Amino acid sequence: MKVAMTGPFSYGPAMAIRIGYARCSTHAQDLEAQRKALLELGVAEDRIYTDHGLTGTSRDRPGLDQALAALREGDTLIVSKLDRLARSVPDARDIAEELERKGAKLALGAAVHDPTDPMGKMFFNIVATFAEFEADLIRMRTREGMAIAKAKGKLRGKRPKLSEKQQKELWRMHDTGEYSISDLAEVFSVSRPTVYRTLKRRKIP
Repeated sequence: MKVAMTGPFSYGPAMAIRIGYARCSTHAQDLEAQRKALLELGVAEDRIYTDHGLTGTSRDRPGLDQALAALREGDTLIVSKLDRLARSVPDARDIAEELERKGAKLALGAAVHDPTDPMGKMFFNIVATFAEFEADLIRMRTREGMAIAKAKGKLRGKRPKLSEKQQKELWRMHDTGEYSISDLAEVFSVSRPTVYRTLKRRKIP
């Protein structure tokens, strides 16, 4: 693993540039803290690429694709933490291989890691493994929390879009044979699938 730093934050070749990447999983989260950290690490504002509302497990991240495309030989991709970049081992390996092809490095905070170096590759795999494990734990806790809430009666399914009175009227109108599914959807301002679900929900004595 190669860590190349001189002074507060230096990367070697004078022409090398620093590309920053930031990501948050939901629109409710804020990228500002990551953006500020990247600026403090010497990344220019116009060199910061972001993905907002996209999970790390999804490889379809336009901002990351743009950041990788902007890298040239000798450049460094900078992220605040590896889990902002990848949340699985295969994803981390793919990104490491892309950096290696371009002759670029990765900086996690102020520490620079060279994916062409054997120790650097091992570091990528170890950290990515922990990131993937952490993501799995979060998913497991979420499922357990939902199960507990459901057992306590605090978690209910989606409420029907039509009130009980509206459902009965829809059933009555459907029974007349004068209204198509499309007609019922238009009358009650719902989608055709909702009409089908409402009819299926009906309990026939």
